[in-house]
Amino acid sequence: MTTHDITAEFGTDPEAAIAAAAKRLSNWNRWGADDVRGTVNFLDEPLRAAAAGLARHGRSFSLALPFDENGPQFGWKRRVNPVHTMTSTGMDTAEQMGLPHGLSVADDMVFMPLQCSTQWDGLGHCFDHGVAWNGRVARETVTSEGDLVTGIEHVAAPLVGRGVLLDVGRAFGTRGELPDGFPITSAELRETIRVQGPTSAVGRGDIVLIRTGQLTRARRGVAAGNGWGAYAGGPAPGLSFETLGWLHDTEIAAIATDTWGVEVRPNEWPDAMQPLHQVALPHLGLLLGEMWDLDELGADCARDGVHEFLLAAQPLPFTGAVGSPVNPVAVK
Repeated sequence: MTTHDITAEFGTDPEAAIAAAAKRLSNWNRWGADDVRGTVNFLDEPLRAAAAGLARHGRSFSLALPFDENGPQFGWKRRVNPVHTMTSTGMDTAEQMGLPHGLSVADDMVFMPLQCSTQWDGLGHCFDHGVAWNGRVARETVTSEGDLVTGIEHVAAPLVGRGVLLDVGRAFGTRGELPDGFPITSAELRETIRVQGPTSAVGRGDIVLIRTGQLTRARRGVAAGNGWGAYAGGPAPGLSFETLGWLHDTEIAAIATDTWGVEVRPNEWPDAMQPLHQVALPHLGLLLGEMWDLDELGADCARDGVHEFLLAAQPLPFTGAVGSPVNPVAVK
């Protein structure tokens, strides 16, 4: 277990630490007062074109968990697993529909919270003291009608580029897994890059994926008949609040992990609630991806020593949504 002590650097008051980090690392007006994409702006057309060259062999990996009733959600904060319902089952409705020459059809629908499985947190997902991304008033930005300004649809096209896997679980864990409560610091991120080699170098416009191995452990529990346990919202390894400086300075486009909440849980201050989110989304403008399945990709990267790839990770363009399910696909 790491001995990193967040209070030695940031003090014992999380509110003061959040305020200081927000002031020091703010990207407000970096792309103009009307910006709706945040750090996704770093991922420009030349970088996207260069990333296409990383698909050298054609091996592809889906990084999504299944979207079904067996997912990790248990209703906390109104998040439930997807409910799949048939609206037309084909053969038993064929006669009622009066279709010609033996044709029959099946249709279905899904009810689901947009953040119940593999997903992106959009810029309208978190606020800091009533302030949204780029200094907007949160109450005027996100209403009962949705995110009127920074809806997830605004980043539905540009999130295709160079993906980089930092397998911190393999670098620092036991059997490739970090223990719950392990705060990953920027020092551990830099050391993982050094250990993995030059294809792990992180730079402007990259979509960075952090594998902790917690999902691997959670899946063993499911296979053993014990369910998902506290995977959705309980203790977890994750990013330390201290990494906000690294996230800002590297100019990455977005970051995603194999955990429920990206940052370490329990959070590093007693009684705190997702302080990294409170800075990353409304102040850095950094999209956060959660519950990504990085196991198969991680195993492949470990085999060939190549930790970069073309990554297509576009959210579904639900107008005004503050998050979106995603089926990210990495191609090597």
